[in-house]
Amino acid sequence: MEKGFLSIVLHAHLPFIRHPEHQFFLEETWLYEAITETYVPLIHLFEGLERDNVPWRITMSLTPSLMSMLRDPLLQDRYVAHLDKLIELANKEIERTRFQPQFHETALHYYWEFTRAKDTFVNRYQKDLTQAFRKFQDHGHLEIITCAATHGFLPLISRNEGTIRGQIKTAVELYEKVLGRRPIGIWLPECGYFAGADKYLKEQGIRYFLTDTHGILHASPRPKYGVFAPIFCPSGVAAFGRDVESSKQVWSAIEGYPGDPDYREFYRDIGFELDFDYVRPYISPDGLRINTGIKYHRITGNTDDKQPYVRSWAMEKAASHAGNFMFNREKQAEYLYDFMGRKPLIVAPYDAELYGHWWYEGPEFLNFFMRKMAFDQKTVRMIAPSDYFKEYPVNQVSTPCFSSWGWKGYSETWLSGANDWIYRHLHKASLRMTELTHKFRGQNGVVSSALKQAARELFLAQSSDWAFIMHTGTVVPYAVKRTKEHLLNFTRIYDDLMNNRLDEGWLRSLEGKNNIFPDVDHEVF
Repeated sequence: MEKGFLSIVLHAHLPFIRHPEHQFFLEETWLYEAITETYVPLIHLFEGLERDNVPWRITMSLTPSLMSMLRDPLLQDRYVAHLDKLIELANKEIERTRFQPQFHETALHYYWEFTRAKDTFVNRYQKDLTQAFRKFQDHGHLEIITCAATHGFLPLISRNEGTIRGQIKTAVELYEKVLGRRPIGIWLPECGYFAGADKYLKEQGIRYFLTDTHGILHASPRPKYGVFAPIFCPSGVAAFGRDVESSKQVWSAIEGYPGDPDYREFYRDIGFELDFDYVRPYISPDGLRINTGIKYHRITGNTDDKQPYVRSWAMEKAASHAGNFMFNREKQAEYLYDFMGRKPLIVAPYDAELYGHWWYEGPEFLNFFMRKMAFDQKTVRMIAPSDYFKEYPVNQVSTPCFSSWGWKGYSETWLSGANDWIYRHLHKASLRMTELTHKFRGQNGVVSSALKQAARELFLAQSSDWAFIMHTGTVVPYAVKRTKEHLLNFTRIYDDLMNNRLDEGWLRSLEGKNNIFPDVDHEVF
């Protein structure tokens, strides 16, 4: 007997990084790694489920910045070149490890994975993976939700209403252009909610959003069913809260599945371990050692003596962990059903890149889990959040509290001593964008182009990724550079417009470089 529902939500996001002025740019490899290790494996997973007629339903966000990069011809071509190098390296590894049986099978595995990824990317989807995900949504298996335009942390940029409207409206319009329909749900960036945010979602026809656990538990009035049923904001937009128990089992490298000794060790890569002259053609051109994606060791345990990775052992563990995760969701649903008197909804949101990039066996875990859920039990049904309304169209009205899924649950990650300097500049730029829009309303030609580029630069400066990087201390100079660069570009456009001295040549070069959202509507400000 069906006693509950499970919604797995994968948040696929990367900041917009595109540097046509350089032949190689290190941070662009973040996209290439995510495609190879997460997005393509997920596509293969979904194709396998469809091929085998497995009933499945899952939710995934594709952020506007990620969709823009996936559809960009320059980045598409650079990714193919990246794959060609990986295939060449994997082929050399097959030869190098031919007398090392503990590594040779793994080398063959990498070669097969890379060549299969290239075939999928180039031959089957013509370099545009957004169309693969669109196919699964059109077939009714995948629910794709959107996010704010550049993943701006909305609670901290909400001083100007035009900014929030711009982030949401631009995202919705790109979604419709790429996927052929309007989005029904949204992943608020960093699950960041502030009172009143839902009214901007309602304006664009969005029916629901995701928030962290305490955003629901501390709602007013207190929700009767906690996070195991959505609440309706006064605007009518629904809020779904994250279930702590299911998240922890997968998220935690200490207590969760990804820390198992038989899984692949992320921090042992041949880019750092093999002879420099051997790996030099496959790392950064300036000689900086970087990850290649070829790793031969398993986690083993809390030791530096890492043992060889055995793929078959890892697959056995993935199947075992999938069964355990299913069993726990069954028992959780049974308990909650008896307690609540209605079918609970367990919402399990994760960063998509956890599956494949950070946890190499993650896509196989999902494959085993979704097949087991379809055939090995009848207690819990996998649904998308919007499906819940068909079963329970009436839900409690309550207002979520200010929240995020960042450190300590509020804004500290994006507002700390390391990054607080950015907000006075973002606020000023937002006010100036509104000023420009009013002053030059209805103008065409180069003035309209300048206003569009000003909106792009503002959106790019607002990306929450830059503040996050500054706070965590990883590649901080790059995050600072990007923030300052976009703010300076915006300021120059503002000054040039106000003083009637636009440099059209410079503006066109900027449009070519920061080309996100070609159809952006600056009038939203």
